[in-house]
Amino acid sequence: MNLLFSGNDKVFDGILSCLLSILKRTDAKESFCVYVLTMDVSHIKPEYLPIGDDKIAYLENVVREYNLDNRIIKVDVTDIYNKEFSNCPNEQCYCSPYTLLRLFMDLIPDMPDKVLYLDVDIMFNRDISLLYNQDITDYEYAAARDHYGKYLLNPNYINAGVLLFNMVQCRKTGLFEKARQLIKTKKLMFADQSAIYRSTTRKKMLPQKFNDQKFLHKSTVVRHFSKRLFWLPYPHTDNIKQWHVGKMYSVFKYTEFDDVIYEYIYLKRRYENEKRIKSN
Repeated sequence: MNLLFSGNDKVFDGILSCLLSILKRTDAKESFCVYVLTMDVSHIKPEYLPIGDDKIAYLENVVREYNLDNRIIKVDVTDIYNKEFSNCPNEQCYCSPYTLLRLFMDLIPDMPDKVLYLDVDIMFNRDISLLYNQDITDYEYAAARDHYGKYLLNPNYINAGVLLFNMVQCRKTGLFEKARQLIKTKKLMFADQSAIYRSTTRKKMLPQKFNDQKFLHKSTVVRHFSKRLFWLPYPHTDNIKQWHVGKMYSVFKYTEFDDVIYEYIYLKRRYENEKRIKSN
C-alpha cells in the first residue's frame, strides 16, 4: 500500500500518530511504502523547513517494528516548487504552501499507480484496506465530500485531505497539470482543494465515513481533525488535532484512540530522549 504525506518539519507528530493508527487498525499483511513530500521555503517563513532526515529515519524504525518491509521515503521537491509556484497567487494560501505539494505527484519519478494521499491530522478508526481497496480503475481519484463545502459550495465538493489517486488516469487526463495551471494563474479560496476539484474529469464519491471531518461514529474509517465550527459555549471555530492530546480528550472525550495515543506519547518521548542524548 502506497501512502503520501506532505509538510514541513512540524508534521512529525501528525505523521507518527496517523501511521500508528493505520498500523494498529489494519489486519492486512501487505507492507506500506510511505512517501513524505517536503521542501525548504524558509524565505517565505523561517519555520518552513523540510522535515529532518533524523525524523524520517525514526519514523521508518517505528513502522519497521510492525513489518520489516515497511519503508518511509523522503522526497524533497524544493526545486520543483520554486520552478512551478514561486510567487504564484496562492503561495500565501489559507494553510501553507505545503498543501500544494500533492499537485507535483505526476512530476515525481517512479510514483506508483495507486497512491493514498493523507493530511497529517487524520486518525484511522478502522482497517485502511476498506479505503485503499476501493476500485478506482475508471476514475482519477476517490474522495469524500467536504463537510461544509457540500452545503456552501456544491453537493459534490470534495475534501482533499483524503484522496485515493489512480495515477494512470491522472496522467491520461492531465489532472495535476491542469490544477497547477489554476494555482499559477488564479487566486482560489481553498487553493489546492479547489484546483483539484475544478480540474477533475471523473471522480468516485465515497461515503462520509471515509473522511469524517466532524464526528466519530462506529462506522467511521477515517476521522479527520480539521478545523470545525463549535456552537457552545458560543459560536466559534477551533482547530484541535490528535496530537493536542489534552484538548482532544477534554473536548471530544474519545476513548477509541487510547492505544494509539499512548504509543504516540511513548514514541515521541523516546525520540526526544534519543535526540537529547545524541546532542550531549
